[in-house]
Parts: sequence; C-alpha cells; structure tokens
Amino acid sequence: MKTNLQIVTEHYAASARQDLAAMMADVSPEVAWTEMAGFPCAGTWIGPDQVIANVFAVLGSEWEGYSFALEQIIDGGEQLVGIGTYSGTYRKTGKPMQARVTHVWRLSEGKIVRFEQFTDTLLVARAMHT
Repeated sequence: MKTNLQIVTEHYAASARQDLAAMMADVSPEVAWTEMAGFPCAGTWIGPDQVIANVFAVLGSEWEGYSFALEQIIDGGEQLVGIGTYSGTYRKTGKPMQARVTHVWRLSEGKIVRFEQFTDTLLVARAMHT
C-alpha cells in the first residue's frame, strides 16, 4: 500500500503531465474539495466528478498554460501540505498570473478525503479583469 506522501506526490506528478485519470486515482468517491473564496473555482465540491467539472475543466478551458509548480510537501501523516506557485495566462484578457499557494490534504485509508486550497486570489483576479 502506498504511503500518504506517495499518494500526494503522485497526484502532483500526474498534474504536471496533465494526466487527469492518474490525478484522480486515489481520490475518495466522497472527497470534499475546497477551492478558496475569490478563486475562479471557489466552492466545496463533493466527489471526483464535481471536482473534475468545477475545478480542472474550468481551469483548463479558461487558462492557457495553467500549472502548479510544487516546491515542498510537508508530511504530517494523515494531513499533508503542498506549497508552490500557480501560473498561467487568462484566455479572455491575455494577462499572465503567478500566485503562491498552499494545499492542505487529508487522507484516510489510502484515499484523499479532503483538500483545501489557500492562495492569493487578488493576483488571480487581476489577471482575469481588464
């Protein structure tokens, strides 16, 4: 069985290569996935289908070259923290964005059961508005 650190590390690696199936491989059917208020995908999405439709599909369609560059993972056992930087260009305005971000992951029995994002939503909003 994979460790929680391996699961989160593999999620980030799959994200970097844009492999959605691998990103969602260890996500619980009941996951609660929270994108920060003020972020384009703000809200808490329940289950992989809602996460894909309301987060990854939106980011992929509205942003050119949207990515997360992982800098560090802090392993707290059942709770892990990923620290890094978002970047991309908002398609409607052509404005680039770069914002620091922290992800808090909670895992149980080898599955991601909770995700919460913390980022500088002002930097994201500035790219989205003319």
